[in-house]
Amino acid sequence: MSSSPPPGWYRDPSYPLTERWWDGTAWTDHRRQPEQLPPPAQPQPPTPRNSGRTKVVALAAVGAVLVAGAVTGGVLALGGEGDGNQETRTAPTSDASGTDSPTPTKPATASPTGDPTVVVDDLNGITFPVLDGWESGDGAYEEDAVLVSDGTYDCPGDGGVCYSAIVVSRTVTGSDETSPRVLAENDIEDAAKDIYDREVLDRRPYEGITGHEVVGSGSVAVAGRAGYYVRWRVTTGAGSGGYVQSLVFPSSSGSEAPVLVRFAVDAVEGGPPLDDIDKIVKGIRPVGDADTGGGVGSSLGP
Repeated sequence: MSSSPPPGWYRDPSYPLTERWWDGTAWTDHRRQPEQLPPPAQPQPPTPRNSGRTKVVALAAVGAVLVAGAVTGGVLALGGEGDGNQETRTAPTSDASGTDSPTPTKPATASPTGDPTVVVDDLNGITFPVLDGWESGDGAYEEDAVLVSDGTYDCPGDGGVCYSAIVVSRTVTGSDETSPRVLAENDIEDAAKDIYDREVLDRRPYEGITGHEVVGSGSVAVAGRAGYYVRWRVTTGAGSGGYVQSLVFPSSSGSEAPVLVRFAVDAVEGGPPLDDIDKIVKGIRPVGDADTGGGVGSSLGP
């Protein structure tokens, strides 16, 4: 859901004395020794997810609650709802979000058993189902992505390529707030901006947000825990916009810190359908407990 740098040789974040080939969407296994020192301050694709880095989200407790149904612009309907550069580049210094801070903790990775039907987020102690049309976010250019669409398309705005759908899993920290409802309501605007406004290279893949509509919110059972979600329909300056959702629920492991899962599905043909969000939420399980589900909250629906 963010734009990607063009294919080329880049400084390997895991092995700084070598260069690694970026094919435009993911890192490959091709490496080489650099021929000369790189020029400073040029953009590079994000660090591969096997580098051992992940983000945590610092959400400040805000007393005001988002007003449901607030619309700042027109809302578009889904069109088909089912619903050899040798230059070396260095990494960017800016972060994609002002509220996120990198922390060297273990990221979501492929299942230790090699099961292709699930992706494991070891940090939060949960697994995500891999539906048709999706694949593991391991190696994706979006940090903390656990799932992405199995294809990309040319972004409608300021260049690059975009995933048509993405799921990001993070831990909420830096706040005494634990209410899933408050955290989800406070996060949804940031989630929309992170996806549809500006990306890490300061480009605008969708030419910014022109309006939104609250299309869903409520309690939901996630891995046997009571959570809360908020869903927006977002319109953008370029393209057909899409849907973004913030879901918060207590972790089933460790300190039971709140888990924030963000979903985004572009309103484009050929991408995953909108109801895949509900299917993924219902398929989230604690690690090692594939049968857990239901019990509290209500089912999701647009």
